[in-house]
Amino acid sequence: MDVLDDPVGASLGGAHAHLARRCGEAVRYDPEVASFSSVGLAPGPGAWDDLAGLLGSGEFADLFSCPAPPPARWQAEFVLEGHQLVQERQVRPAAPAGLRVVELGAADVPEMLALVASTRPGPFRPRTRELGTYLGVRDGGPGGGGGGGALLAMAGERLRPPGFTEVSAVCTAPEARGRGLAAHLVGELAARITARGERPFLHVAAANTGALALYERLGFVRRADVVFRGFRTP
Repeated sequence: MDVLDDPVGASLGGAHAHLARRCGEAVRYDPEVASFSSVGLAPGPGAWDDLAGLLGSGEFADLFSCPAPPPARWQAEFVLEGHQLVQERQVRPAAPAGLRVVELGAADVPEMLALVASTRPGPFRPRTRELGTYLGVRDGGPGGGGGGGALLAMAGERLRPPGFTEVSAVCTAPEARGRGLAAHLVGELAARITARGERPFLHVAAANTGALALYERLGFVRRADVVFRGFRTP
């Protein structure tokens, strides 16, 4: 599981290489896809200059869970404690009655962005859906970018280090909570990931005890405690 120690770098060096932007030791996602950057677990003396050159002066550097601190002249933007979990047993909750589970595509992006804005599950950009499969739950009525009712919940695939796929962007509209929508979507995605020979994993903020309890019920166990950090380049 060592690839999970630097999941951003491992993803950009493999399954997501086509979305990578590189400069020396530094690598980042195409900014329309994701905000994450990596300088590896033990960056050399020039790695931070490489990343600053890649991002530009005064720009946001989302270093995910990189344990190496940047030089003192980099301004800290946020620190968030969290956990990394890996699924050890598969749990697949029943589909929600009377609702439709659909794969989300380009036509659904405006609704996906609106749902993320109202629920704040984490970074999500106009092309984030290109990282993998995104599933949504619709209410079955008319309307909606994908040809259906309003988008009530969604979850998708994000980082893809070798042998693993991260489940992310798990969110439910406030009016639809308590109906098991997120549990079903996470279970469905995890089953698909497992079926193609990979292992599901995810990240959760330490303060989000409700989400942590949900993921543990779905067969995920803690692999590591992590600290997410963001900085501003000099």
